[in-house]
Amino acid sequence: MLPYLTGRLLALVPVLLVVAVVVFLLIHLTPGDPARVLLGQDATPEQVQTLRHALGLDRPLVAQFVLWLGRALRGDLGLSFFQHVPVTGDILQHSTPTIMLSLMAISVALLIGIPAGVISAIFRNSWLDQGSLALAMLGAAVPSFWLGLSLIVLFAVNLGWLPSSGYRAPAEGLGVSLRYLLLPALALGLPNSSLIIRFTRSSLLDVVANDYIRTARAKGVGERTVIFHHALRNALVPILTVVGLTFAALMGGAVVTETVFSLPGIGQLVVSSVLRRDYPVIQGVILMVATLYVLINLLVDLLYFLIDPRVKY
Repeated sequence: MLPYLTGRLLALVPVLLVVAVVVFLLIHLTPGDPARVLLGQDATPEQVQTLRHALGLDRPLVAQFVLWLGRALRGDLGLSFFQHVPVTGDILQHSTPTIMLSLMAISVALLIGIPAGVISAIFRNSWLDQGSLALAMLGAAVPSFWLGLSLIVLFAVNLGWLPSSGYRAPAEGLGVSLRYLLLPALALGLPNSSLIIRFTRSSLLDVVANDYIRTARAKGVGERTVIFHHALRNALVPILTVVGLTFAALMGGAVVTETVFSLPGIGQLVVSSVLRRDYPVIQGVILMVATLYVLINLLVDLLYFLIDPRVKY
């Protein structure tokens, strides 16, 4: 286990280095001048050039990359061009809504996806199976922005049960914060549950067809024990992979959902930074998201061992 973990952590270095190079080049080769955006269209060329020099944008790309990478290795992602605050602090400030939203959304997806997938597999080719598959197809087909707007109209406008948009920090009260995040969590969790339903169903059907399941049934083991103790546990490995990838994608920022519900999360930060050509923020966010992807994938791989002792590293 320890050599495997060490190897995966060491492999994180070249992955993040490649991500840093690609992101840096793509951002700096994209048309648009941060100095011109900051000063406005009425600024003179001399003013723009002075600001470019102050921001270090008149240096060669290689020199800019080496300087930024050296700071990043020390944990310093630079200062935001627009807000003049440390990028690390800006990312952490916007991470709290995204983390809470991601946890709630993946919880909704699991609470819907796994039970529906298990029911669909147990009652294969029945009306319950067809209903679960129809729910999965509907969740995959419905656009998240339409679902979010529909939830706002129903629960916020017509019923008045929940706030339509905005965000409250947990410091103002955890219950208040969760009320503001419930609708966006449903808007994210319902579509993502469709993939979990399909994977749970297909994985469980594959496991149920094995000989040891038939042997357990032949010995008189109860159907509930067969399904939940023997079959579902062995079917969790592919399901866990999907859950890990889904959670990593949510942590990257749900841009559409955060826009619909006016959440100050990572997605909103990325959009505003791209529009303002705020290079340090864009580079910092993407580097953080890439790190999260690798670490979550590593955590999923380690969880395989806890779920299935047959897995060896």
